[in-house]
Amino acid sequence: MSSALTTARRERELTELAGGLVVDVLVIGGGVTGAGVALDAASRGLSVALVERRDLANGTSRWSSKLVHGGLRYLARGDVSLARQSAKERGALMEHTAPHLVRALPMLLALTPAVSTTQSAAVRSAHRAADGLRAMAGTSRKTLPPPRRVTAAEALRLVPALRPAGLRGGLIHWDGQLEDDVRLVIALARTAAAYGARILTYAAVTDVGGDGATIRDERTGQSFALRARHVINATGVWAAALEPNVQVRLSKGSHLIFRAASLGHPPGALTVQVPDDPNRYVFALPQPDDLIYLGLTDDDYVGQPSDEPVVSSAEEQFLLDVVNTALARPLTAADVVGSFAGFRPLLTGTGRTADLSRHHMVHVGSDGLVTVTGGKLTTYRAMAQDAVDRCTDEPCRTERLPLVGSDPALAGCEFPAGLPARLVRRYGNEAGAVAAFAGGDPAQLRPVAEGVPVLGVEFLWGVHHEMALTVEDLLDRRTRLGLVPADAERARPFAETALATL
Repeated sequence: MSSALTTARRERELTELAGGLVVDVLVIGGGVTGAGVALDAASRGLSVALVERRDLANGTSRWSSKLVHGGLRYLARGDVSLARQSAKERGALMEHTAPHLVRALPMLLALTPAVSTTQSAAVRSAHRAADGLRAMAGTSRKTLPPPRRVTAAEALRLVPALRPAGLRGGLIHWDGQLEDDVRLVIALARTAAAYGARILTYAAVTDVGGDGATIRDERTGQSFALRARHVINATGVWAAALEPNVQVRLSKGSHLIFRAASLGHPPGALTVQVPDDPNRYVFALPQPDDLIYLGLTDDDYVGQPSDEPVVSSAEEQFLLDVVNTALARPLTAADVVGSFAGFRPLLTGTGRTADLSRHHMVHVGSDGLVTVTGGKLTTYRAMAQDAVDRCTDEPCRTERLPLVGSDPALAGCEFPAGLPARLVRRYGNEAGAVAAFAGGDPAQLRPVAEGVPVLGVEFLWGVHHEMALTVEDLLDRRTRLGLVPADAERARPFAETALATL
């Protein structure tokens, strides 16, 4: 079956479900966990429908730091089981399921005067232990090089904006970095669709039970009953709205966005310890489109979660103050070109959210409703497996199942001459098909505006293959231009033109 998500397919599948078709599994939530559940269930041979009240990756899944963590942070806190699971899932993504979307990123802890020799020794020990977990997970050295100490000169090459005075060198380890978290979710959803899953965006749940739900098509306002043998609630921070017996504690994580030039176009990420808090760090993470993400906060949040939380002035100042302890030229609010924040669904506990577990849980209600929540982006596949295990005895098949665009045999291979590197990075072995979708129009293979990295054909592909139904779907999720508002506004007319081709 085709992996393409089209409006015609959406209408056909809505009609089938509204007409009384019963599916084996109804998945509620179109983030990374829900898309992972849909793929897991469909690849086991189950009939699946996924419903999402807005667009794919509309909530938490697009607000991550774009990292695939190996669990170093959890190892440092003694949570070996979560660190081991994280290392295993990182290896699966990097070497089997999505090698085109995840790359190795050097993470530098600069040995500034603020980092004592005792702290340096502790970090080196943690790096060695994390490398041991890498080996246990079966991830090759070619994928993730070993940690090591570097000289001051090499530290400055990795992060040119460092303050050289008193710099004793640095410690680097390697972790996984996503090209884009939304692209991972879309790849999961389209791969699930290739296995027959019905992926329905703008389809809200207004009532739910263990044997189905009432669905409202947000495009037409019409409602219908969708019957299912099993229902899985994968709505993350909104889980309690569907299952009151499941409670999560919210943690808010905020990021600032800078042009890469503000830090000298660093090829490596900078790790800066939060003063007076040896277990917390701020990261300056280089991104593919000449940007830097600076994050992140980790603060308790009380209240109802929102789809688009706002970074407060206090959070902005905190991030600037911490990173500036290591920089030669302090960053200011004038350097900020965008920002984003998201919520983590943490299992309830006492103490700071920064210290709470990132384990996940699967709860089965009295009516049979399965709820999966907690966890983190890196472990989405394990979360999905645990949830679907409650619905079938068929074995899980996703540990080495390549996602759309992601044939591991092609990793590192040559692509046709003249194919834009950006397409290869973001679409993997579908890059040629995306380029061909330009229909011979060279303008579609050029950036839509000066200084904006997105190519015109990406908008067309998003509309006709990835079910982008609004301009915001294109700007905020299919391309991520919305992270830098000025870039999004310059590209908006091109997105509107592409959407009109429907």
